Amino acid sequence: MQAQFEIVAGSVTGTQHQRVGKNNQDAYYSLLSEQAAIAVVCDGCGSGQHSEVGAKIGARLVVETLWRAISSPTPHPPLLNWETVQQDLLTQLQALIQAMGENWQQTVSNYFLFTIVGAIITPSDVSIFSLGDGLILLNGQLISIGPFPGNAPPYLAYNLLNPKSNQWQFQLHKQMNIDEAESIIIGTDGVNDLIAATGRTLPGKNIPIPPIHQFLEDRYFQNPDLLRRQLTLMNREVTKPNWQEHHLIKETGLLPDDTTLIIIRKQSNSKIKNPA
Repeated sequence: MQAQFEIVAGSVTGTQHQRVGKNNQDAYYSLLSEQAAIAVVCDGCGSGQHSEVGAKIGARLVVETLWRAISSPTPHPPLLNWETVQQDLLTQLQALIQAMGENWQQTVSNYFLFTIVGAIITPSDVSIFSLGDGLILLNGQLISIGPFPGNAPPYLAYNLLNPKSNQWQFQLHKQMNIDEAESIIIGTDGVNDLIAATGRTLPGKNIPIPPIHQFLEDRYFQNPDLLRRQLTLMNREVTKPNWQEHHLIKETGLLPDDTTLIIIRKQSNSKIKNPA
């Protein structure tokens, strides 16, 4: 996959969290090898005291678990069994929670409630999946996941709190031949605000924000930190004087929620020019 696809990612703390001094509760992780490409974004539950911890652990656990599931010494890896993947993840989370001690339910609620949105690319096909809310742009086509009633998305760890239910399952949104996939953007639900900000100007600058597909341009892959820097510019607070009216003007950031996205594009489609 390294010869066919490339990946960049970025994240920024939402203004609502900045205002109260909370951490960014989003996380991302990706793996790109000759055999496969796997990318995942996670969004920690806003009411959890340390959701950013679970989101970071969760993103990596999901990617590594999927990697083991699709790895095979044979030329034709086995079909992915999502039930097995989910049970493997729950077993790993359960071991972590038990090792942390104290109240079981409180540990789950404080640390391990997070949404999952991801993509898997193998030599034959591309799969897009989720458990919880977020969004996907596949070849430019938007797939929104959520919102859920009461703004309460499902979380993988709910299955640990109510093991007899087992109703919170991975959803496979799209599976296609690898030749059909040109670009994939996966994001937490904060990316909805990023899309809504299109056409507005950067705080403190008279520069309009282009559509989200700008992140497929060459410059973001030539400088992988540029995506994070662009998100930061969109979300900074700027105060400047109005000399005529003798007062200060404050411009706030445009992304109220934590915003995280991973951009994947096909190498053969990588000569997208910067806008004039």
